[in-house]
Amino acid sequence: MSWIITKYLITAGVVVLISELAKRSDKLGGLIAALPMITILTLIWLYLEKQPESKLANHAWYTFWYVIPTLPMFLVFPTLLPRIGFWPTLLVSAVITIACFALFAFVLRRFGIDLL
Repeated sequence: MSWIITKYLITAGVVVLISELAKRSDKLGGLIAALPMITILTLIWLYLEKQPESKLANHAWYTFWYVIPTLPMFLVFPTLLPRIGFWPTLLVSAVITIACFALFAFVLRRFGIDLL
């Protein structure tokens, strides 16, 4: 149980650190947030928990493919925010991300990559 609490504290600490840095510097907050820290932590947790190498490799593989359809959200969000406000922008961004993911998964399936 203490292991899970440790994982929660470290992972939550990273998120809090990023949000605090973003308050002070938009660029630094964005740069740190763009780093794959949560993925790296996940790979470390899986490794320390003695998961097979295939599990770690698959996690990295799928993370790569899942990141790509999220990218349009980072362009839509700042465009819509001043026009429609935070919550509607967040909702529209989430819907766009889901639609991009569905389309991306459909296209990749034709190339033998199954994301669903």
